[in-house]
Amino acid sequence: MLKGEEQIWYAACKARDTRFDGRFFVGVSSTGIYCRPICRAKLPKAENCTFYTTAATAEKAGFRPCLLCRPELAPGTATVDATAVLVHRATRLLEENCRSGLSIEEVAGHLGCTSRHLRRAFSAAYNVTPVQFLQTCRLLLAKNLLTDTGLSVIDVAMAAGFGSLRRFNDLFKKKYRLAPTALRRQSVNAKSQHSNITLGLGYRPPYQWQQMLDFLALRAIPGVEAIRDGEYLRTVNLVTGEKRHVHGWVRVGHRPETNILTVTVDSTLLPVLTHVLARIRHLFDLYCEPHAVYEVLESMNTIHPNLCTPGTRLPGCFDAFEMSVRAVLGQQITVKAARTLASRLVEAYGTPIQTEIECLTHAFPSPEDIIALDGSIDNHLGPLGITKARARTILELAQAFVRKDIHYTSCAQPEIEIKKLMAIPGIGAWTAQYIAMRAMGWPDAFPHTDYGVKKALAPRTSNEIVALAETWRPWRSYATVNLWNSL
Repeated sequence: MLKGEEQIWYAACKARDTRFDGRFFVGVSSTGIYCRPICRAKLPKAENCTFYTTAATAEKAGFRPCLLCRPELAPGTATVDATAVLVHRATRLLEENCRSGLSIEEVAGHLGCTSRHLRRAFSAAYNVTPVQFLQTCRLLLAKNLLTDTGLSVIDVAMAAGFGSLRRFNDLFKKKYRLAPTALRRQSVNAKSQHSNITLGLGYRPPYQWQQMLDFLALRAIPGVEAIRDGEYLRTVNLVTGEKRHVHGWVRVGHRPETNILTVTVDSTLLPVLTHVLARIRHLFDLYCEPHAVYEVLESMNTIHPNLCTPGTRLPGCFDAFEMSVRAVLGQQITVKAARTLASRLVEAYGTPIQTEIECLTHAFPSPEDIIALDGSIDNHLGPLGITKARARTILELAQAFVRKDIHYTSCAQPEIEIKKLMAIPGIGAWTAQYIAMRAMGWPDAFPHTDYGVKKALAPRTSNEIVALAETWRPWRSYATVNLWNSL
């Protein structure tokens, strides 16, 4: 007999409610399989169902993933969850670094706690250890690669973070009661082994895809980014755990009928695949729970009809340094003018990259590239139209980035990092809030001095705008995006 929250979860499975996708999984005792609540298979009897908050917990209980609804495609949990912020930050780090061999002690160090405390928090939140969660991340990524790509089994094992093919085969068979090669034979979607890698990343609907593309298109840096045929494309320049630079490109499309973003990755980026996927999730805000956001921001529509649109996402970024420099260049000038300056910077000091996509030609300059410029930074950036003050701010940012003085990831403590940013000469409240919003993915940033915000809320004074925005917490970043889109 189901009780309390379990009855709600079973009802969600019966309705195939997308709002619950990724928030829990259901293990079915009669089949030994665990599913997403949106699974299209026949609804199991209530007495055969056991509910789990993570895929790792379901696998710990002995269930294997459904081949129909594919739990590896389920969206992740939202950034804002006051009951388990630490654990959510840890899951992000583990997902992104499942190939790099990052230890639990190192994860705890990044989060500012002890490994013992992290294990205790993980167990309390999910009833699994961080190591078990990491193991499930690797297995589900491998399952995704086996199903949707033509990569060899050994390439799949290495890309997913397994140290050896034997270890991968043994664990896959133990957990899923199926050999990796057998799963590959069952898949009708596997592509040629020589093709690029295309995977699916799930999200909770609705998703205002065109709205996101329009936002990114207006700010796209020529040579680095492009919007073409309803897809987002960009160059990638990352460093592997072995300190080797890898270059390539990525393309992101949309399948609204299945609530999935398709991510096609240049095969040269296989050694950094988990990092690429993590950055795409951040850029396109795939952890968002749109219904929770809209419940708070729906009151915006009393200001203007349709001011807040359900499914509006917070545009993140793929590269934190690139975004930070772009924010500095955009101070007190138009978006178009800032894009022009960024384009000149890329053409002069970006890294040329050969791709099969003609509009993608350069990677954005790295902080090391900026620091390595000889002589005064003014002499290099001044001829590009960048003022002396902004040139020096960009150099300071690059130095802070290399020293790791500021944490730009979604695991950062934004209030602390904003103070660090504002200590850099040339970075004020607007720039710091904008960087926190897009680079750190902070959902509650609010650049109240922004021209677009003031224009959308005219004739209110600055104090009135700040007071009004208090009702939009903790989603003020989403409110800001809606205000910008209204213009």
